[in-house]
Amino acid sequence: MGRPDPRIKDAVLAHLKKHHPDLCRHWFDDIEPLEISSGTLKLLVRENVQLNYLRRSCTEQFQDAAQAVTSRLLAVKFVGEGEVVQETAPEVSVVHEGTGPDGNGRQRGVVQEEMVLSPDYSFEHFIVGPDNRLAHAAAVAVAQNPGRAYNPFFIHSGVGLGKTHLLHAICQTAMEQSPGLRIYYTSCEGFMTRFLESVQAGQMTSFRHRFRNVDLLLVDDIHDLSKRDRTQEEFFHTFNSLYQAGRQIVLSSDAPPNEIPDLEERLVSRFNCGLVARIDRPCYETRVEIVKSKAALRSTPLPDDVASYVAARIDTNIRELEGAITKIQSMAVINDAVIDLELAKQAVGDHTAATASQHPTIQQIIDAITKFYDVKLTDLLSKRRHKSIALPRQVGMWLARKHTRYSLEEIGGYFGGRDHTTVMHAIKAVNSRRHDDPALSHDMSRLEEHILGGGAAHTGAAHTSVSS
Repeated sequence: MGRPDPRIKDAVLAHLKKHHPDLCRHWFDDIEPLEISSGTLKLLVRENVQLNYLRRSCTEQFQDAAQAVTSRLLAVKFVGEGEVVQETAPEVSVVHEGTGPDGNGRQRGVVQEEMVLSPDYSFEHFIVGPDNRLAHAAAVAVAQNPGRAYNPFFIHSGVGLGKTHLLHAICQTAMEQSPGLRIYYTSCEGFMTRFLESVQAGQMTSFRHRFRNVDLLLVDDIHDLSKRDRTQEEFFHTFNSLYQAGRQIVLSSDAPPNEIPDLEERLVSRFNCGLVARIDRPCYETRVEIVKSKAALRSTPLPDDVASYVAARIDTNIRELEGAITKIQSMAVINDAVIDLELAKQAVGDHTAATASQHPTIQQIIDAITKFYDVKLTDLLSKRRHKSIALPRQVGMWLARKHTRYSLEEIGGYFGGRDHTTVMHAIKAVNSRRHDDPALSHDMSRLEEHILGGGAAHTGAAHTSVSS
């Protein structure tokens, strides 16, 4: 027994970075090796959220890494402060149930006794933009003043836009500020499963005590109540019990209350009685910051042009952005290469690849514009209005409208999150100017030839039309 060589931890982290790059986080550096005893490597983790996350999601990978770097059949055990000898962490007042990435872990009995939150999903790591500002501000207020800020708090958005992130962040902040707070976080499916199990077992008293004797109830994917008449009835009474007692309720959904099919009107009314906040798809600038933040969490800072490229190429949701970062990391590890724009293009590919038709993609148009006018992608998609940027941007919008089937709104989204009126103005401005500016007309013909596959755009070719 004794403290292991500190270099063991460094070797373990290096092994993880090579073989599990998507798993690694910057806070892994704070993990402290305590001892190797009875064939077990004990690692100290001081933050409870990180400790629970590692125990649930990373034990196997750390164990494989420890065995690989020491050539010993070691087990790995994560312990909190004061737990060196204990087998389990102290009991906490937070429970977590559910399915999918947030609740698919090992459970002990009917209820999982620890809430497994992702350290990634904190307010600190939530990128605020115009598309999520209200939801974020309300979530912070709820976390700081449960039951007194916005009750109920209902968040809705498409898939992968940050609803679960905010629910995790609310839990983490509420736990930090009010350690004795009784918090219950579950998916709607988890609620339904517990309800049906309790009905069959004749244990409804225990079920109701579990869900109604809390200070903060968070339910993810509440839209799954659709067409579940018996469960809707039970949730209605659970909601009323908590609400009348001044307890905080937080719900998330893929749709606003009024648009959840076959949801009882009395539930719709109650969901609408608090604050309903919508999260939209992030604009280009927000996506760039999200990419940088997600990469930094993995200790993989990206060059600005790579972050800009990924954000321009993928505009669907945050999970797709994370997937792109994972691919870039993997390509860099496999090829033992530095992450640069060329590597990012190889890893991400043409996410918006054209079909077999002759229509080019907006990304092909953007690539042609940046090369032809010799402008940076970040500038092209930014809010800058300087003439040297505004004209290439307008030409790009004009080409996108002519050669793709995207709507004005979609084109504006690709060009830095602009609205359809901006795209309309760009098209009119280019149509007006090209008739009076032969140089511009010539440049646009060359660009069209290039994006349709018949030629090559040359850097600096358009300087005469920009300055004219």
